[in-house]
Amino acid sequence: MDSFADNLLIWYDRHARTLPWRISPADGKLGVLPDPYHVWLSEVMLQQTTVATVKAYFEKFVARWPSVMDLAAAETDDVMKEWAGLGYYSRARNLKACADIIAAEHGGRFPQTQAELLKLPGIGDYTSAAIAAIAFGERASVVDGNIERVATRQREIETPLPDAKKDCRAFMGEVTPADRPGDFVQAMMDLGATICTPRNPSCVLCPVRYGCGAAKSGRQVEFPVKAPKKAKPTRKGAAFVAMRDDGAVWLVKREDKGMLGGMAGVPTTDWAVSKDGATGTGAAPLSADWKPHGVVRHTFTHFHLELEVYAAQTEPDGSGWWVAQQDLHGEALPTLMKKAISSVLPDAFKARA
Repeated sequence: MDSFADNLLIWYDRHARTLPWRISPADGKLGVLPDPYHVWLSEVMLQQTTVATVKAYFEKFVARWPSVMDLAAAETDDVMKEWAGLGYYSRARNLKACADIIAAEHGGRFPQTQAELLKLPGIGDYTSAAIAAIAFGERASVVDGNIERVATRQREIETPLPDAKKDCRAFMGEVTPADRPGDFVQAMMDLGATICTPRNPSCVLCPVRYGCGAAKSGRQVEFPVKAPKKAKPTRKGAAFVAMRDDGAVWLVKREDKGMLGGMAGVPTTDWAVSKDGATGTGAAPLSADWKPHGVVRHTFTHFHLELEVYAAQTEPDGSGWWVAQQDLHGEALPTLMKKAISSVLPDAFKARA
């Protein structure tokens, strides 16, 4: 093991974050093994979501479905309800599909190599490498956002992201030790999250600062280099909140494919990343006395969305269901739909005592 890994692991043994899906370095040395289900679930949840947000979701998931076999036996709609608010809903569908395959084809056991993990739905280069390293001790080259920052600063990698990922993987291939590769990967993540931060990195506390090119040149905040961001387009559409006389709200299930696929919501026009949806009361799914309730705005990864919101007392036909206002919080409603409903019913999602 080279000095970089040595120094980093010594630091990690003392300063590892305590996370609900993680085995501590001390427990690992005693022979306690990570639960592959916990590693997989946390890594899927953590993609473009913060650790602080994921903790509560993770704990709710494992309390309800303690094993991958339990998750495989779950109803997809229930999984989507628990996922609501995390975003990127295709990941929830892939999560369920992956659990089904592991249960049906692997007897509830995760494949133990990156190559085999890559064959499962929703598991790509990063997730497969992370699971293989952390859960099974494979010397895989793991690269997430925190690791990119550490690697590009160490080597002063001038190539802009995302093209720099190749150089970052090469760096990880060089420095990842054969012994304790899972702890090393998590140490890199912790270093980026707590010391080698995007702004004002705490270089004086860094265990690997002496070999860091950016620290020597004083250019830490210049890395990683990022390609200029393209301006996000703003798309438009309309949402229609139909209510019954008793205040219940009409919900529909969105198509499995497309934005917010498989989630519950109020009817909307056909907006997408590449096109606007229709607007105005003329686009309503049925004739009613639709009243305007402002515009809600939401930002997705590749575009902004502005939805005109209309509400009416009406009785829709077709596929859908009524939900009492006090029960809306239990539905698989993404944040956008909560915004639309809240523009009509401001108290619908307020915390209840």
